[in-house]
Amino acid sequence: MEWRDSGIVLAARRHGETSAVVSLLTERHGRHAGLVRGGAGRRARGVYQPGNEVAAHWRARLVDHLGHFTCELVRARAGPLLDQPLPLAALAAACAVVEAALPERHPYPALHAGLLGLLDALADDERWPETYARWELALLGELGFGLDLTVCAASGATENLIYVSPRSGRAVSGEAGARYRDRLLPLPPFVRDGGTAAAGSEEVAAGLKLTGWFLSRHVFADHGGRAPAARDRFVERLGRASGR
Repeated sequence: MEWRDSGIVLAARRHGETSAVVSLLTERHGRHAGLVRGGAGRRARGVYQPGNEVAAHWRARLVDHLGHFTCELVRARAGPLLDQPLPLAALAAACAVVEAALPERHPYPALHAGLLGLLDALADDERWPETYARWELALLGELGFGLDLTVCAASGATENLIYVSPRSGRAVSGEAGARYRDRLLPLPPFVRDGGTAAAGSEEVAAGLKLTGWFLSRHVFADHGGRAPAARDRFVERLGRASGR
């Protein structure tokens, strides 16, 4: 059995003296792991950094075996961000979230494309924090836990949608949610309007709180509701950088 595909490195874990088990998000084969001989060596270490794009060749005797990867670096994503700690933390968080959230060997081409788009934003878009929050929202949707942010769950109104029900994942208007605002999650405008207006740091924090709640409730339920530590570190660093 063998295949070739484009992939994004999610993680590389040392295996034995010099090898590594590498996890990729591939375009057509989903999240897929494989053994890389020499993957823990100095020369290969730069290839298997989270976020890097690679051309992957996977081979195994049987389809359900771990198999072996041979990868060629297509584009280094982590290296150019080494002097930008916040985008680098976001890159690590995104890769860790995908690694923990996706089932193995199930294709998610839209998520592969979405992660590439996020990596592009981290490299050259000053509004990348908004892009990150919307990327997590899209991830929830692709996994079957999408939020309904188009109409108020209580009244059917389509205006002044400023809350989200933490139970149903549906929007709630300011009027309908006034009595229960302490129990509702804030819905920042940049999430609702698709990013037409720039968001401030408080809005971005609210967006990450919103996506984090539903990731913990639905996607990371088997992990005790805990998001990957890399995501927690990213959110904490982003908060410190914005002075919250």
